[in-house]
Amino acid sequence: MCSGQIARRSAFVRLAHGRFVVRLTLSLIVVALCAQLPTPVAAFQVDPQASAAEPQLAEPGSELRVWLVTAGPGDAVWERFGHNAIRVLNTETGRDVAYNWGIFDFNQTDFVPRFLKGEMLYMMAPYPMGPMVDSYARAGREMIMQELALTASQRQKLSDLAEINARPENREYFYDYFGDNCSTRVRDLLNEVLGGSLYDQLGVRDNDASFRTHTRRLTQVDPLVFTGMDVLLGSPGDVPIVLWDEMFIPMVLRDAIRDATVTDAAGNELPLALSEEVVLESARVPEPARATSWFWRYLLLGAMAGGLLAWLGSKSATGGRLCRVVFGALCAVWSLVAGLFGLLLVLVLFTDHWSMAWNETLFLTNPLSLTLMVLAPMALMGGAASRQRANRVGKGIIAFALFGLVLQWLPATPQATGMLFALFLPIHMGVGFGLSRLAAADSEA
Repeated sequence: MCSGQIARRSAFVRLAHGRFVVRLTLSLIVVALCAQLPTPVAAFQVDPQASAAEPQLAEPGSELRVWLVTAGPGDAVWERFGHNAIRVLNTETGRDVAYNWGIFDFNQTDFVPRFLKGEMLYMMAPYPMGPMVDSYARAGREMIMQELALTASQRQKLSDLAEINARPENREYFYDYFGDNCSTRVRDLLNEVLGGSLYDQLGVRDNDASFRTHTRRLTQVDPLVFTGMDVLLGSPGDVPIVLWDEMFIPMVLRDAIRDATVTDAAGNELPLALSEEVVLESARVPEPARATSWFWRYLLLGAMAGGLLAWLGSKSATGGRLCRVVFGALCAVWSLVAGLFGLLLVLVLFTDHWSMAWNETLFLTNPLSLTLMVLAPMALMGGAASRQRANRVGKGIIAFALFGLVLQWLPATPQATGMLFALFLPIHMGVGFGLSRLAAADSEA
């Protein structure tokens, strides 16, 4: 080997040795650094502190807010008792609906027959909150909203139950004025969501009320409706009821909610109504706590009408043609009204109108009056036999009315309709007196 080759080989050996030293040094440095690092955590292990810092899933129902919505009385007969609904707002999706159990349709198939039988169908449906507020604003009706202090799970349950009720196969129900209406449906839903605590707190409270006391106070602004409903409501309407039954009135349920409480997760007692907002104000006269007695005004009106009929009957007996025509027409109209009411009160005994049953007003408005509707004009146009028949029927109607008046003083039923006797009995007596004068004129002749 030449010297040049030997020199090159020596240089190569020195270079390789230097690289080895560098690599060894770097390896030692890496080993030293790794020795200072913490032991790695297995991928399937969970750091408790890191897990606590991660966001938790929201509880179902936490995105919901719930209100009891109550509308005050309106102008139509079916609006006199107010209305209510349950509002549910989803704060995530923005869906804002009011679940409304007070929907009916006059164009519904067999609406009139169902109504007469006491099987009227009502429907429940979710209604957009905005248009609902607008409709009550146009009608000038008061609207109050009470947000309810329900837990997230209770809000979710309420929403779920309402949605199930809104399905086509579930949304219709047989309406009952006092036992199953828009307000009792809301009451029962809230009580179910609250686990029965609404009834436990308020249900048996006695306010010395009946279905008739509430009906009178809410219809007294309309004398014809007030009188007509007082005639139609039977003895069941005078049975004392507790607050639970009174909640068929939406405004009563609204006021009762103000006294109810709930318990939160920490065991603290809170008002069920978190807040109360008057969304719409009304210029209507506030609903009275009780109706005022119309006994004396009814008695005055009845005495005036009865006195006029008695006077016309007496004049008719002496041959006054105009008096005979007017007396006959008034007798026919009154007998038609009284007889139709009486016939209706008999027919309801064969229907589901339980609140109109066993009605002592039948003694004042009985179907016998329908015969007098024909006999009274015949008595004026016909002979003595017609006048005698009309006279006997007139006396029979008065006898029925007097017997009913006696029942008012006996504990036979709880019905208290003395005001109606003050109005109707004098009119019957006026008709009977006039017909008796006609019959007496034949005897005197």
